[in-house]
Amino acid sequence: MDYWLDLFTGTTWDEFSRAGATISGFRDRMRRTVARIQPGDVLLCYMTGVMRWVGALEVVGRSDDQREIWSVAEFPARLEVKPLIMLEAQYGVPMEELEGKVEFYEHRSDRGKFKGFIRRSPNLFRRPGDGELVFQLLRQAETSPVRRSVDPRKLARKPLLKAETKKGKKTVQTLVSIPEPDEDRGEMVTGEEEIAATGATQHTEIQYLLLRLGADMGLEVWVARNDRGRSFNGVALGNLPSMVEELPKQFNEATRRTIELIDVLWLKGNSIVAAFEVECTTAVYSGLLRMSDLLALQPNLNINLYIVAPAERKDKVEQEILRPTFMLRESPLAKVCGFISAAELRETIDAATKARLTSSLNPGFLAQHAEYFGEEE
Repeated sequence: MDYWLDLFTGTTWDEFSRAGATISGFRDRMRRTVARIQPGDVLLCYMTGVMRWVGALEVVGRSDDQREIWSVAEFPARLEVKPLIMLEAQYGVPMEELEGKVEFYEHRSDRGKFKGFIRRSPNLFRRPGDGELVFQLLRQAETSPVRRSVDPRKLARKPLLKAETKKGKKTVQTLVSIPEPDEDRGEMVTGEEEIAATGATQHTEIQYLLLRLGADMGLEVWVARNDRGRSFNGVALGNLPSMVEELPKQFNEATRRTIELIDVLWLKGNSIVAAFEVECTTAVYSGLLRMSDLLALQPNLNINLYIVAPAERKDKVEQEILRPTFMLRESPLAKVCGFISAAELRETIDAATKARLTSSLNPGFLAQHAEYFGEEE
């Protein structure tokens, strides 16, 4: 008997439960892996977003069930299952309880990515003892329930979102995924994945400067939803002047989910005039992906895009932004997303503030201080 990972979100877990909890489905490209699962194997159910283990399902066998169980995707590679343990997210087993006890979460630095183990489903537990431990913790949570609060936004997260793309002259729908903040935090270097809300970090300082500058210029501003509780100079970023609580309504859900995780936005009415990703501790790649996702979802959007990072990270930014995935686009990211060093940004803002010019600046003025690596020699 083997243990297998079965991934859910709050949405897909609820849909699975309402459909009778007898059919578990996976993406079509996982059919070969699904074929390896045998009757009697156990699927251990992990709810992403809230990071809780919520169930155990015994595999009965292959299923030809074709019902529309899940709202976003079909998940056609299906298994008939028998529920052994079914928990609500509030009573699930937190992933933190496994730290130092399982192969995929040996150290705190594994948090977020968990060595890639939770990136796909189904996925075999390489050490049977790890699966047995999760199963026993689930059984304990069932018999001695402990209620732990969960973020309702993470609980309601959809695994895939519908977006439109052009294929020739046709507009077709496709499914896209928008990574959650917890996943991004997993890319931080050791010791930086959990920054105290009141910590005066370089990342938070740059966000603060950009937000204050945008407000001084008469613009509305937005800070990444997961950064609103961070503070600089004793002020929470979410409480700064001209901060908006909601993003413009004209964008589809996939676009809004992408935009709300961008570090800083400048807005004018319903229009976004500039977007900033601050890359002081993360792998650079995650911020560029968000910029690229935004342009892929809204190819006609005309806004200024910037990566702000310490000068010593310039070579890293250039290396990443010139990757084929960003360059082999109709509009290469390197030509529309500029690099600004953190030191130059501070100097520019300080000079404009001392000269009392911030209120008269045009939002596009920073393009003069940005370097575009995609320009022709």
